[in-house]
Amino acid sequence: MTTDFPTPHVCPLTAPIQQPSGMNVSRYRAAETLSLPDRTWPDKQITKAPRWLSTDLRDGNQALIDPMTPSRKRKMFDLLVQMGYKEIEIGFPSASQTEWDFVRSLIEDDAIPEDVTVSVLTQAREDLIERTAQSLVGVHHGVIHMYNAISELFRRVVFHNTEAETVDLAQRGTGWVVNSIEKYLPDTPIGYEYSPEIFTQSPIDFAIEVCDAVMDVWQPDAEREIILNLPATVEVSTPNVYADRIEYFSRNISHREHVCVSMHCHNDRGTAVAATELGMMAGGQRVEGCLFGHGERTGNVDLVTLGMNLYSQGIDPMIDFSDMDTIRRTVEYCTGMPVPARQPYAGDLVYTAFSGSHQDAIKKGLEDLEARGKEQGKTIHEIDWLAPYLPIDPHDVGRTYEAVIRVNSQSGKGGMAYLMKNDRHLDLPRRLQMEFSRAVQDHADSSGREVSSDELWQIFSDEYLERTSPIEALDFTVGARKGRTSIDATIGFNGKEQRISGEGNGPLSAFIDALGQVGLSVKVLDYTEHALTEGGDAYAAAYVEAEIERGTDTVVLWGVGIDPDITTATLKAAVSAVNRV
Repeated sequence: MTTDFPTPHVCPLTAPIQQPSGMNVSRYRAAETLSLPDRTWPDKQITKAPRWLSTDLRDGNQALIDPMTPSRKRKMFDLLVQMGYKEIEIGFPSASQTEWDFVRSLIEDDAIPEDVTVSVLTQAREDLIERTAQSLVGVHHGVIHMYNAISELFRRVVFHNTEAETVDLAQRGTGWVVNSIEKYLPDTPIGYEYSPEIFTQSPIDFAIEVCDAVMDVWQPDAEREIILNLPATVEVSTPNVYADRIEYFSRNISHREHVCVSMHCHNDRGTAVAATELGMMAGGQRVEGCLFGHGERTGNVDLVTLGMNLYSQGIDPMIDFSDMDTIRRTVEYCTGMPVPARQPYAGDLVYTAFSGSHQDAIKKGLEDLEARGKEQGKTIHEIDWLAPYLPIDPHDVGRTYEAVIRVNSQSGKGGMAYLMKNDRHLDLPRRLQMEFSRAVQDHADSSGREVSSDELWQIFSDEYLERTSPIEALDFTVGARKGRTSIDATIGFNGKEQRISGEGNGPLSAFIDALGQVGLSVKVLDYTEHALTEGGDAYAAAYVEAEIERGTDTVVLWGVGIDPDITTATLKAAVSAVNRV
């Protein structure tokens, strides 16, 4: 590769100078970071799915404008079970009678599979903890999840607690959990989860101190796990800071071998997925979140995006997302909130390309997949996936390729050609694609909106199939004369019936020769054909590129013919080109 290029003589361009926003930025301070120069998580890779907990029925539900009715909660619970979630937070039973009744209904209706562990949330108050334990009577097994806020802001402004009082509350609360389990659930396997709320805005060593104090009471061992859930209750920093905190916590917490480090990231800065993934690299073992990111304010981490991110890297998420549209419809019904069109993996437009260059790349990528599949004797859904602009095969989540390419004013020949081939089985030659795309572009520009597949077909028909002037009708007979093909045809030309005849090396060239008898000078530049369908009633498509005299000039135009008879389709294509002059 040569590097001997002349110096370009262009007018120099300096970078634009951005202006201060004028906003009162001095009111805010950057979140504290953690010095961890020997961090190891950047060199780690995610190789397996974490333990998942869905909190759709608790954190997700409490953030809805209209909380779910009991029947919608049950539908959501059934969906989560069907998808494969084995840990589900089903409510806050001490918060209201409605919450209590739902927890009891799941237990009394025996609706909880034996391989699913349900959890219930409680604050660190003795009466609430006791009622929470009572709500689980009769469950196969479960988890009591207790939390208290530990950040300086909450201790000072909300609870007026010192650090010592905060540690004491966490310890006493854990003791109340133990006592309530012994009193109401003595023969039921019950686990314990503790959340130092506002973890990401609290001194990391104080968070460890609180959790160690909690474990002094719970006394975890090989058969008595504790879940320590580390929430980004409010997301205040970049994802790498959360990962540093997870790694530091994992290194320094006691009883590490008996601790499940859990993560619960909110999405205030829009990076909950990234924070959770980096947290997994840093030692996080369990993830709490909601389908499609429901939850307080900007929501919890999106369990669908996290799971499908794993899937796209060849890692089994251990959750079944193969019917994404049913999952989406169910969540929309239960929550009353729509899934956005750009929602990763599930939105209406996430597998759709409008840009011409993107469409062309996708079209060629799908053709390459089909070719590789044929070589291996497999369908494209069975071979290794690698396609431009499509990180996964839409088929894997129950989508078709119909919506992959859509046409608007930004689209090019590739997208239009893909739709014509996919929807109408017309494999347009490349130069015809370019010609037709101009007609589509004009339509899209004038309408200012997307061109549907039906509209695309109408534009194509109007442009290539429906024109009837100057040649209105065609009836012909093909024969042979002295080793050459002959044709005798009757045409309607400028409203009058004309009989013409000609000779050539085939029906098309003979017909072109015959057109000279009505003053048409036509030269065929390219011709191609293919079958549209198979079987006894099969149709064929023919494409003719012709140079046609128009006054003192010549124009090059394409014509298209479709007919059960390939010769008729070919002559129709020639007529189509002439009629487009």
